[in-house]
Order: sequence, then structure tokens, then C-alpha cells
Amino acid sequence: MTPVFRQIMTLTGLTLDGAGVVIVAVGSFLSVARFLLRRRMDFNESYRILREDVGRAILLGLEFLIAGDIIRSVVVDPTLLNIITLGLIVLIRTFLSMTLQLEVEGRWPWQRRSEASGGRPPV
Repeated sequence: MTPVFRQIMTLTGLTLDGAGVVIVAVGSFLSVARFLLRRRMDFNESYRILREDVGRAILLGLEFLIAGDIIRSVVVDPTLLNIITLGLIVLIRTFLSMTLQLEVEGRWPWQRRSEASGGRPPV
């Protein structure tokens, strides 16, 4: 692997990591701003929407962070230790993603919408 290619892949991985962090931060900020602008709505409903919005921002950010980890661990420095570390990171982040999706959407990723809502269309 050429040094230039390795540098490009390292920069790509770091860029994806940065994008993931920005998505989580900006998404959380916008979610809170939206929450504060909903003064007329019931507080419990506003709070539920806030949690869903922040959860979605975290889910999207996690996808970018995982992509950055994969590129850096597999393409840039494919040692056995890095691959094992990557596997553990992906397992942890996948668990987080699944539990966040359950909380945000009320269903597991493998469930169709009709199964989770008892045949009713989503609200």
C-alpha cells in the first residue's frame, strides 16, 4: 500500500469521524432549539419528541463513526489487534444503535412497522 493512499484513507476516516461528531452535536443542538420553540405543546409530548430527535442524531452520527473506524482499522493499519478492537467497537456501537432505534421508533430494526404497532399504521 502506498504512503499516499494510506494518508488519503487516514484523512477519509478522520473526516468521517468528524462528520459523525458534528452530526451528533448539531442534531442535539437543533433538537433542543426545536424543543424550546414548542411552548404551546404539552410538555410531555415535547419531551418525547426531543428524545426522539436527539436519538436520531445519535444514530446517524454513530453510522459515520463506525464507517470512519472501519476505514482506519481495515484499510490503514490492518493488524490483528486493530481488527479485534474494531470488532468490539462495532459490537458496542451496533448495540447502542439497536437500543436507540427501539427507543426512537418503538420497534427493533428487524421488525416491520405493522408488527411493532399491532397492524396499525405508525403515528
